[in-house]
Amino acid sequence: MNRSVIAIFIVFTMMLTSCEQEKNKLPKIAIAGFWIESSTFSPARSDMNSFKQLRGEEIFNYYPFFGIDSSLRNQADWIPTLRARAIPGGMVTKETYESLVGEILEKLKKNAPFDALFLDIHGASSVVGMDDPEGDFLRRVREVVGTEPLISTSMDLHGNVTKELAQHTDLITCFRMAPHEDATESRRRAVSNLLDRLESGKGKPKYKAWIPVPILLPGEKTSTRIEPGKSLYAKVDPLTKHEGVIDAAIWVGYAWADAPRNRAAVMAYGDDKEQVSKAAEELAKSFWDVREQFEFVAPVASLEESLNKAIESKKQPFIISDMGDNPTAGGAGDVTWTLQEVLKQKEFQKEDGTSLIYASIPGPKFVAKAIKLGEGAKIEAFAGANVDARYAGPVKLKGTIEKIRHGDKYAETEVVVKVGSVHVIVTKIRKPYHHEADFTNLGLNPRKTDIVMVKIGYLVPELYNMRGDWLMAQTPGGVDQDLERIGYKRIQRPMFPLDPDMEDPDLSARMIPLADQLK
Repeated sequence: MNRSVIAIFIVFTMMLTSCEQEKNKLPKIAIAGFWIESSTFSPARSDMNSFKQLRGEEIFNYYPFFGIDSSLRNQADWIPTLRARAIPGGMVTKETYESLVGEILEKLKKNAPFDALFLDIHGASSVVGMDDPEGDFLRRVREVVGTEPLISTSMDLHGNVTKELAQHTDLITCFRMAPHEDATESRRRAVSNLLDRLESGKGKPKYKAWIPVPILLPGEKTSTRIEPGKSLYAKVDPLTKHEGVIDAAIWVGYAWADAPRNRAAVMAYGDDKEQVSKAAEELAKSFWDVREQFEFVAPVASLEESLNKAIESKKQPFIISDMGDNPTAGGAGDVTWTLQEVLKQKEFQKEDGTSLIYASIPGPKFVAKAIKLGEGAKIEAFAGANVDARYAGPVKLKGTIEKIRHGDKYAETEVVVKVGSVHVIVTKIRKPYHHEADFTNLGLNPRKTDIVMVKIGYLVPELYNMRGDWLMAQTPGGVDQDLERIGYKRIQRPMFPLDPDMEDPDLSARMIPLADQLK
């Protein structure tokens, strides 16, 4: 074999190898997240200490579908940046927002270029001095990675979708259940859709339809456990099966922030303009048509009425939601008004009175004193109202320390003090109580307690399944359910239900340009 033939053979082999390597090259996809819903009606502020920050392998561990043997994990070269998540609370300080977003942007710059990004955001953050933090975040991400990479965004259905946010993302979806039992499934859908578009070579969907819907309702009225939310959200999946539609979503929006973006929204996207438009318009119209049917997911009463019914009830536990200061919706979590009213009731003032667990009230100074005194000791100290003292000052708790527990990932330290027949849980840092183990770890038995009072709105599945009966109490706080008295000044009007006689809005599809078509 002469040298020319050998040379041709070598070149041909190299070309085949290069083609094969190119064929087997995995897409490079970044992962980032910024997750909080925050009330502008609460005096609380969320800072860096409020956010749990995951980096590197920690991010993969958060998502079950990214397990080591997962097909999704093996379909791309994933580049984790930062996932920052906080318990709902007050507005995020601008410094905190810039620090978290800045780190994400810096890591994107360092590891660019990318074929795609998976962004996990809530959609209801409120940042001091900003009207649309998530829209700003997406715009700045685009400034770093460019308009070519696909961006798939997963959101909470209580988030807000502005035109800017819709423009800068290519594939967008949100939860379809409230409570959010499909959170993992929804995030997986966002990732799967992204990989499908990359592997098929189809890339960005050709059409995106966005419809703002002038409805602003609290999550406690829009749960998918009951009608009309149940049937409304059941319409979403069938529409995604239509030829030319990739996905569709309904956002209820976030009721406890006062900004022009706060309202419901619908989106659909895919490769068939007519089908995408029809899907979005059908969902928007369906939402508007049932707007007057939304009611609270459970009976609602004043605190006095709630306590009276619970005391008379023979069902254990009778759960009362202290809704106005719900930290899972953005309340400060330390409003003492409800607890002070409870302790005034004669039924709870003797040790053998009606048993009640109150979960919970933050009181770092109370906790510090309890640690010094120890379990079994008597204590008299104040807790609560360090952040939100608009309705009542710190509550004096005089009783016996029954339990001190260290190491909780949210509360850090928990103290159970018995005041009369009430077990009050005092925490170093605010913590929502969602699980039976949250109580049993403290030596409490909620199933054998007459009344369990939690700072929450609609019950998460575990509490819901444990309830003997349930009432949601209309109490004051940063996430007050009485929207009429909450004091909106900046949302777009007219808005249902604040303007019940408003004319039917324009619910036609607005076609949003693709990111690479923006000037």
